[in-house]
Amino acid sequence: MQTVNAQGNVLPVGELIISNEQATPQTVVNKVAERFFSTTDVDAIAVVEDNEPVGLITRTKLLFTLFRRFGFELYGKYPIIAIAETTPLIVPENERLDIVIDKALERQPQDIYDEIIVTTPGGAYKGLLSVKQLVIQQSNSLASNILQKEMASARARELEKINQVKSQFLANVTHELRSPVNAIIGLAELLRMSAEKGSIEQIKERLSFMISSATNLRAIITNILDLSKLEAGKMEVSFLEINATALISEIAETTRILAGKKPVTVKVEAPPLPIMISTDPVKLRQIIMNLASNAAKFTEQGEVTLSLSIIGSRLEIAVADTGIGIKEQDIDKLFIAFGQVEDAKTKQHEGTGLGLTISKNLAELINGSITIRSAYGKGTTFVVSLPLQNNNAGQGEL
Repeated sequence: MQTVNAQGNVLPVGELIISNEQATPQTVVNKVAERFFSTTDVDAIAVVEDNEPVGLITRTKLLFTLFRRFGFELYGKYPIIAIAETTPLIVPENERLDIVIDKALERQPQDIYDEIIVTTPGGAYKGLLSVKQLVIQQSNSLASNILQKEMASARARELEKINQVKSQFLANVTHELRSPVNAIIGLAELLRMSAEKGSIEQIKERLSFMISSATNLRAIITNILDLSKLEAGKMEVSFLEINATALISEIAETTRILAGKKPVTVKVEAPPLPIMISTDPVKLRQIIMNLASNAAKFTEQGEVTLSLSIIGSRLEIAVADTGIGIKEQDIDKLFIAFGQVEDAKTKQHEGTGLGLTISKNLAELINGSITIRSAYGKGTTFVVSLPLQNNNAGQGEL
């Protein structure tokens, strides 16, 4: 294996190919999905026609596409080229390692993914590279140059962080989607059996369970799509004058339902007169509902309190609970997308880990902020701070 010389790293990337997975452009989406779902080792597949690469499909993009509303029905029978990335990064096998890494890191944020296509000098498909592995290789090879090694290590750490977020996302989404989907399929089969028996009571009961599972599935997918809108800057905002006291009271009623039969009291603490605020009522409801539903989920007994207070020209809405609380070292993870404190394989509570991320972004969108206080084993308080009046009242898109 070649190493560095005085001019820099000259190792050709053709020696670092990790996979030669490929599919033809006309392979249907469902067939490609089966290849991804049947193994965890394949993260990308090159789309190859006449021995030349014409696109790239990654596990992440495929999951996003298929788990959108009616994704399987809309795209399942399409050729894979219809949803593949048709302008992936393609490099010849004799390209230098350091040059390829620079090209990979110069891509636009929306085009950053781990896989790169490698071709022969004549343009024939050769295989796939992993940017993460390239950076690690570069870091090892540049040991003779401390400054260059530090730069490569920083790149490797950043890409490793991206890879961890991607892995956690896949684990969480797979875990969360499996339960409601399996429940809906099972209940549909039970409904068919009940219909054959003519049992109306069983049909009513199982329909109720099916609606609940479908609602849960919709909430998960809505969170994923909301996050995509926020990151793309396509979330619409509309400021209106609303009664914050009435809104909080309505959310408290819903929270009591979510608490179910647990010995949890849901209280509202607010001044006697209505508090009027200029804000986006849909966004504010979603923020407070996310916080309140979390409080109900993680509180097995005790209280969930929703309180309102005016501090100067701002309204503070606090959601406090006497639940399990959060360890100090885990607080920083709360507002990171997919950054759940619980492990996806062993966790006891449902959720993709997107609710708090979305809430934080929505709060900033309506000129507010969210802070947190928590004591492990004693409870947690989230405080949403908002201006009573917004100067840019009206409609808009941010």
